[in-house]
Amino acid sequence: MLADTSAHLLRLELRDVRRFSEACLEVDPESTTVLTGPNGSGKTTFLEAVAYLGSQRSFRTASRGVIVRSGAERGIVRAELRRERRPLLVESELRADGSALTLVNRRAVHARAQLADAVPVTVFSPDDLGLVQGPPARRREMLDAALRLVDARGAADLDTMERVLRQRAALLRQAGGRLAPEIASTLDVWDERLDAIGTVVSESRRALVEEVAGLVEDAYASLAGVSASVSASRSSVTVTYVPGWEGSLGQALAASRRDDVRRGISTVGPQRDEIALRIQARDARTQASQGEQRSLALALRLALHELVSERRGGRPLLLLDDVFSELDPDRSRALVRRLPVGQALLTTASRLPDGVETGAIVDVRTLGRTP
Repeated sequence: MLADTSAHLLRLELRDVRRFSEACLEVDPESTTVLTGPNGSGKTTFLEAVAYLGSQRSFRTASRGVIVRSGAERGIVRAELRRERRPLLVESELRADGSALTLVNRRAVHARAQLADAVPVTVFSPDDLGLVQGPPARRREMLDAALRLVDARGAADLDTMERVLRQRAALLRQAGGRLAPEIASTLDVWDERLDAIGTVVSESRRALVEEVAGLVEDAYASLAGVSASVSASRSSVTVTYVPGWEGSLGQALAASRRDDVRRGISTVGPQRDEIALRIQARDARTQASQGEQRSLALALRLALHELVSERRGGRPLLLLDDVFSELDPDRSRALVRRLPVGQALLTTASRLPDGVETGAIVDVRTLGRTP
């Protein structure tokens, strides 16, 4: 049994973030802290701030700059945590132009893997339906977030791959649709690098999908009420990794080169990977009901949380953003039964379902000042 290495959030401070000029939240370090208040009062802002510290991304928007309060030049998010009885301070300064600087114990950190390790989180939100209904990028982001938490080498590989893809994309834009000799020679370099790192990332993603697939099926069965006989006779849910190319990546890049230059984008590679989801052999994205899709989205989150907890020897902080408002009573009860023990932040504008054990209930309107 691994020692518990969970990071427990103790205190969260915001300055010029979203609608708050200043705000401070004291958190129950072992149980569920429930944030209440009417819609639009800022509940989700606190979950977004915690998630941002661990990912450098918002789960609400693609632009970091909008996190900064309108009219302010910068916003500050500061979290005090405890890990194995040692204090941990994570701070981030965000600017309206989207730039940011994040410190861990007063030292600048740029690698996303280090931040994911400092503030590991699992986010559940009403938008999670997009994990099933949405484009492949949503599913890749979910998978990569888990990979960063369980595999330090895999996390570094993801960072390297993203840098190579950015450089290749910049070169394709520079080409202006023409495969000039100097463009071709430089593409040779970037394609060799992308072949190497993309193949490694592909194998890491495939291994993670194969490891989590059974956990997803089990979680889905408990949430959707799938009987044991149905599950035994035919797998109710399948999760499959599908690479963004056929054959070897190097050969695929060579075959697509002229088309890539003409279009100015990379048309094959790990940035095109898909995680295919099926329910009773049906495409979950196009042929499942919304109830089935919502159960599957929750099952994906729960399964990855369980896998990350086991591999890390400590549970990520659960961030539950108004998830019960979108569920029928049966699925709400099933989710409550399935939620793992540990620290959680939960937002709600209505009554919680029975069974949710809370350590503190806080009205966000008491937490800070707005202009």
